[in-house]
Amino acid sequence: MGEAITKAEPGELPAVMETLAQAFQTDPALSWILPDPDRRARALRSLFRVLVPADARAGVVLRSDADVAASLWRAPGQAGSGTLEFLRTVLPLIATFGNALPRGLKVQGGIDAHRPRGRFWYLHYVGVRTAHQGKGHGGRIIRAQTAVADAEGLPCWLETATPENVPLYERLGFATEVEWNVPGGGPHFWGMMRPVSNP
Repeated sequence: MGEAITKAEPGELPAVMETLAQAFQTDPALSWILPDPDRRARALRSLFRVLVPADARAGVVLRSDADVAASLWRAPGQAGSGTLEFLRTVLPLIATFGNALPRGLKVQGGIDAHRPRGRFWYLHYVGVRTAHQGKGHGGRIIRAQTAVADAEGLPCWLETATPENVPLYERLGFATEVEWNVPGGGPHFWGMMRPVSNP
């Protein structure tokens, strides 16, 4: 029996931001955008202060007991940011990335170009605090929402730049549909879709 997975309430969002900031400190894409680890740690906290509320509006934010794990899911039809969300987030994101913004835009451009059209739940971010990684928490928090997607008859989509995560996602029913490299020496990405699973 694993820990409870629940939808994060507004007062719980700061803990979700911290969970994800810790989890993505060694992410290949964010490490390429922000090579200095101290600067990256600060920027990640700023980044998730922007992204977590935006994804809560566009879908659902899940957290586990004691905030060991968290995931951000954008609802079908909400994978890309609309005009209003862009206006809300553009200035904070510019402040977050500073002179690293061109690299950030290259990564985001690749993600946007390779994301499929159609209706699916989009796993935008999922992370586990460093001390708890490798213990199944990530799989449990992903399965909590893929079960919802199955009940709705909808597939799920994600991207990852972490090679070690590809087998984990495959065990959860995702299959690689596309791979690409970020121009200018950036990381390699996998785009993966999980079809509807009928028990």
